Amino acid sequence: MVATAAAINDRPSAFRYPRGEGTGVAMPAEGKPLPIGRGRVVREGSAAAILSFGARLSECLLAADDLAAQGLAVTVADARFAKPLDRDLVLRLAREHELLVTVEEGSVGGFASHVLELLAREGALDRGLKIRPLVLPDVFVDQDSPAAMYARAGLDRKGIVATVLSALGRPADARLVASKR
Repeated sequence: MVATAAAINDRPSAFRYPRGEGTGVAMPAEGKPLPIGRGRVVREGSAAAILSFGARLSECLLAADDLAAQGLAVTVADARFAKPLDRDLVLRLAREHELLVTVEEGSVGGFASHVLELLAREGALDRGLKIRPLVLPDVFVDQDSPAAMYARAGLDRKGIVATVLSALGRPADARLVASKR
């Protein structure tokens, strides 16, 4: 992302360094700019799609492992960019899945809102797509370790798994996962 930001010379750009370690891309010897506004599919599945924006990708992949153990193969995608939003990727995920879960370390009105606006504008919600945005709560969060804060917000693997199971009509399984916190 540093190489990408350095290559942008005609408009502002910003990126966020997460607390802790990043996940998802092997570090090359020399950074190469990423295609602006393009996400990537990290894992293919058909039961649901999880669209990660930010540093929760590793938890999304762990949640996908847990869901696979329960017989649900899910797609995991890394959005990489909020603006411009990868329109083709978002619409593909909506078209090919019954459920789309967005996962971000932002608050209400962030990435998930951009995704929802695109889906509404393009008519992708007209066929009954289920969508669940996972964001930080719109309340003051007491300071704690990042892991504990993410768990309380449902942005850890268990929270993601419980959200998928509940949305797919398996609330008893979702409660079981959530109770193991």
